[in-house]
Amino acid sequence: MSGHSKWSTIKHKKGAADARRGKVFTKLIKEITTAARLGGGDPGGNPRLRKAIDDAKAQNMPGDNIDRAIKKGTGELEGVVYEEITYEGYGPEGAAVIVECMTDNRNRTVADIRHLFSKFNGNLGQDGCVSFLFDKVGLIEVDGSVAGEDRLMEIALEAGADDIKDEGDFFEIHTAIDALDRVAAALDAAGIACLSAKITRLPRTTVPLSGKSAQTMLKLCAGLEEHDDVQNVYANFDISDEEMEAFQG
Repeated sequence: MSGHSKWSTIKHKKGAADARRGKVFTKLIKEITTAARLGGGDPGGNPRLRKAIDDAKAQNMPGDNIDRAIKKGTGELEGVVYEEITYEGYGPEGAAVIVECMTDNRNRTVADIRHLFSKFNGNLGQDGCVSFLFDKVGLIEVDGSVAGEDRLMEIALEAGADDIKDEGDFFEIHTAIDALDRVAAALDAAGIACLSAKITRLPRTTVPLSGKSAQTMLKLCAGLEEHDDVQNVYANFDISDEEMEAFQG
């Protein structure tokens, strides 16, 4: 598994996710609004919007907030138009980093992202400089205590999953992007709850980091993820579980 996937899991366990800082609603509202603007306000015919609504409900977002975000996207209510931008760069020792943003001010966002890279011994690169190092796939995570690997394999592979990996406390199920919803639905029908089901970027290769470089890399990721305009951060570092568990940033 990519080091960054493990980092996200540890961060969630520690309660250091965006929700504690009130940022998760901001990110979800941006996604709902943008999804509705691009694909319409009917979740039945807009898979991206349906996924955004499911994510919002999983975070206990009030229904009124969801409805307002949809109406802002469809133009029924006045709202901000967000632009989707992806930035690519390098962290300590050349580790690859991709940052997906939604912003109403491109100049502000790029300045902030560039500053964060510089602050933590990295640099912002050109478009395409690291994206070739990642594959865009569907990723489902299932708690290791709710089902055994054999049963998961039977259900997920039958529904079209590509691979299943045992990561200790949980299983990772990899799918093609167009098979993600189908596999998640099959698991749900079998009574197996998904911790998450999303489109992600998995690194083809990883860069091992330790000591100061590892801690600086984690600070860069934490800083990027805390930024209001940042929706997702992907990186190809490989840092030991012990060093990630010990991180206090």
